[in-house]
Amino acid sequence: MGNIDAENTFVVNVQTDSRAAAAGDLFVAIVGERLDAHRFVQGAMEAGAEGCLVSTAPEEIPEGKFCVLVPDTAKAMGDLAAYYRRKLGLPVVAITGSVGKTTTKDMVASVLSSRFRTLKTAGNLNNHLGLPMTVFRLTAEDEIAVLEMGMNHLGEIDYLVRIAQPDVAVITNVGDAHIGNLGSRENILRAKCEIFHGLKKGGTAVLNGDDALLTTLKPGADRVADPGTGEFNEMYAGIDAGGFTFHWAGESGSCDYRAVNIEDTLPDEVRCEAQTPAGTFAVEIPSLGRHMIYPAMTAAAVGQYFGLSDEEIADGIANFKATRMRMDIEKLADGVILYNDTYNANPQSMKAALGILANAPAARKVAVVGDMLELEPFAERLHREVGEYAAELSIDTLVTVGTRAGWLAEAALEGDMEDVRPCQDKEEAKKVLAELIGPDTAFLFKASRGMALEELCSFVRESCS
Repeated sequence: MGNIDAENTFVVNVQTDSRAAAAGDLFVAIVGERLDAHRFVQGAMEAGAEGCLVSTAPEEIPEGKFCVLVPDTAKAMGDLAAYYRRKLGLPVVAITGSVGKTTTKDMVASVLSSRFRTLKTAGNLNNHLGLPMTVFRLTAEDEIAVLEMGMNHLGEIDYLVRIAQPDVAVITNVGDAHIGNLGSRENILRAKCEIFHGLKKGGTAVLNGDDALLTTLKPGADRVADPGTGEFNEMYAGIDAGGFTFHWAGESGSCDYRAVNIEDTLPDEVRCEAQTPAGTFAVEIPSLGRHMIYPAMTAAAVGQYFGLSDEEIADGIANFKATRMRMDIEKLADGVILYNDTYNANPQSMKAALGILANAPAARKVAVVGDMLELEPFAERLHREVGEYAAELSIDTLVTVGTRAGWLAEAALEGDMEDVRPCQDKEEAKKVLAELIGPDTAFLFKASRGMALEELCSFVRESCS
């Protein structure tokens, strides 16, 4: 629709925010749960957008502008992204998993950047809107893309991977994140394995070789199945027939990319050696926690797939920088250390963060943890499991924030942890933290994104200044 000079009308960018619309843009009017962007179509074209992708025709179209009418604008944007990805033809690495997707994406991109111009997903723009927008950022100058894929329901990874059409697929692990929506870890495995639906024939998969469910994908392994329907057998058959090469990353003897001689009690990094099919080399990971060997070994596998040398891989790992609020470490005056891991949380990542705090180089250790969301109907059991784990560690004080985290506090008390301080909200927690701020103290802050616990991290930082 519209009256344009087709030979002289060019679209060079896709935009979903009408406030940022400019010349050369195609504005996509997304219909969301709270907002229908069709109300901004006229404004986007007046701001300079060449045209709009719409599911409802506007009353009028300005001279020289156009609108494309489709049944579903979000799906049409995904189709356009898939076309653009095919047109560019560059290699793609797709990454999913319950825990560590973003860290692994950052690590893999850092390694590949040792040789290639690499574009990666910004932040966690990993859903049905964010992934297409990342694809649209690619240019002919980019040599490789690393795309993160998130999900909270079956079918979502299937949709994303058919856009990305990856050469390499990575699954970091199968945990409890979004188990409230999916019902079981077996269903989470099924959802993650949708990444194989779009993996190119002859492609390579890099999987966590220490994950109990992922290792059921190995030929001859005991495989999970739905007790009622056996539908998972069909899933495995599809993988077996896919013609993919599998590599396994971790620290067990069955991994072909294996971390050995691990030093994970250093103050600022983890050191190990990477044993690979091509040889062994030293690795220094500039982040804390033994779990960091998994993104490092995965990045080593991806790097070797694309022909990088041991030195390039080691340099890429050493230069890794995590996305903000993912175990950021701040050292303040008087020996106060802040571990800001507030970007998100699930039971596995919460336990890993508590383990890092327990090894912190400080005389006193304070864990400030909040609700983990999207776990119902398993929320109480999973929060209690984390509380039991916290009671086993060398942590002096546990401060919990939120109703669900109250279960975590109860379990810690039942586990004989002496100093547990449950708070209903952040304002109550600030009063508790004001009493705990002192020299030679390490504070950990972690909760699901919806809790915005970084506010408490800022409170402690400002109180120490």
